[in-house]
Amino acid sequence: MDSLSALLLIDGLVMTFPFQADEKHAHLTNENKPTSAEAERERLVERPRHVDEESQPRSWLEQASRESSSQNSNPASSRIIRETTFFPIAPRTFLEAGVSESSVEELICKYLLASGVASLRAIARQVCLPVQLVETVVARLKREQILGYVGQAAMNDYVCKLTELGRERGRRFSETCSFFGATPVPLDQYIQSIRCQTIKEQNPTLIDLQRAFSDLLLDRQMMKKLGPAINSGKGMLLFGNSGNGKTSIAERVTASFGKHVWIPKSIVVDRDIIRVYDPMNHVEAPVVNREGLLQEHGMDHRWIRVERPTIVVGGELTMEHLEIQYNRATGISEAPVQMKSNCGTLVIDDFGRQRMNVEELLNRWIVPLEKRYDYLNTSSGKKIQVPFDQLVIFSTNLEPKDLVDDAFLRRIPYKIEVPNPSLENFVRLFQIVCGVLGFVWEPEMIRRMIERHYLSVGRPMRNCHPRDLLLQVKNHCRFNQLPNALSSELLEDACKNYFSII
Repeated sequence: MDSLSALLLIDGLVMTFPFQADEKHAHLTNENKPTSAEAERERLVERPRHVDEESQPRSWLEQASRESSSQNSNPASSRIIRETTFFPIAPRTFLEAGVSESSVEELICKYLLASGVASLRAIARQVCLPVQLVETVVARLKREQILGYVGQAAMNDYVCKLTELGRERGRRFSETCSFFGATPVPLDQYIQSIRCQTIKEQNPTLIDLQRAFSDLLLDRQMMKKLGPAINSGKGMLLFGNSGNGKTSIAERVTASFGKHVWIPKSIVVDRDIIRVYDPMNHVEAPVVNREGLLQEHGMDHRWIRVERPTIVVGGELTMEHLEIQYNRATGISEAPVQMKSNCGTLVIDDFGRQRMNVEELLNRWIVPLEKRYDYLNTSSGKKIQVPFDQLVIFSTNLEPKDLVDDAFLRRIPYKIEVPNPSLENFVRLFQIVCGVLGFVWEPEMIRRMIERHYLSVGRPMRNCHPRDLLLQVKNHCRFNQLPNALSSELLEDACKNYFSII
């Protein structure tokens, strides 16, 4: 297998590279067309080379956007396309990277100021650019006596160190902005990447939803309500009594979409660096080939593949979290939560209990929810337009009509109540949780407990009760070093503890 083919075989799927079709296959007639399998392989693998290719910038993001809009009608192929319509290719020039040499120079000087010495390849890994591009900057800095070579490293590499003039320049750069991580991606490339990976093109089916909610007990009626709401890719309001699984449902919605998306580690707007990748909210999904090895060749390492994000914010949400947050001490900005959740799901949990006024939140998002884009202000005062491409789920146990007005409700087309479980489902939940926690299923014991503590006193059932009650029994057994077994006495004690003030 040649190197390019190996690059394309990722997670057992063929990656779609956004290059234009080869001219020699552009005019095939019906008589001399290859078979469909051969044609697909040639279309994906072959990379056209023109005489002036090196001098021409590649419009790979625009091409990827066109590919994502022409989805394959075959369901199996569609799933592959949904995962592979975007792949960040390593830039060959600074023009393709969308950055200037002076910006990379700043990053190199600040990195060497912090590390002392570093090899050329270590510098390239730090700024996430190909060695060939970094080498041109390093060579110029050496000629200008900003740095010097202090030794050789393996594989014909060499070790660099700042001169006194270089250290002074690095300190000056750090005073403005201390960032020296991955080279930021320009805003326009970020916007195009969101268009390629938009959730509007996902359209999950009933099978996708059943897979996503496989660990929850949802009846068919609830699934029928959730399906169209998730497919809309707009907004959803989940309401109902506390403890019935609204947050659990919201957190699993993203699993019905494609598994992975690519996001930049940071983006740049003029001289403002905005961090997008957040390890607290994004789960990295390294790219591997069939042998399970990290596939690095050909990738633009300024981007990182993550699981489609599901970001949950609750009562701690303030207006600050919805704007670009600038740190004056470091000179680095942090992307707002809606930007970090692009191509995924943003859950506003406990809606109505935020530290900010409900009207403020609604007024802030009325336009983005309808137009699917948002306006943000950078630290320099510039207003930028960014995609608002996520499924926003509002979850509340308060009465919706008491929280929001008709104008806002109109922009959330789906309002879904999460009801109390039926008696049949409630018993089924006890059976499921018993299996999970390692208890032998005792239906008669559970029936007596439900009769005594629910039916006879008119106590409403909640989806969380089986888990909470049986966990108390398990904790009691663990503490007292008893066998993991149910008993009427332990269930009775658990109910007394749990319902003492309910």
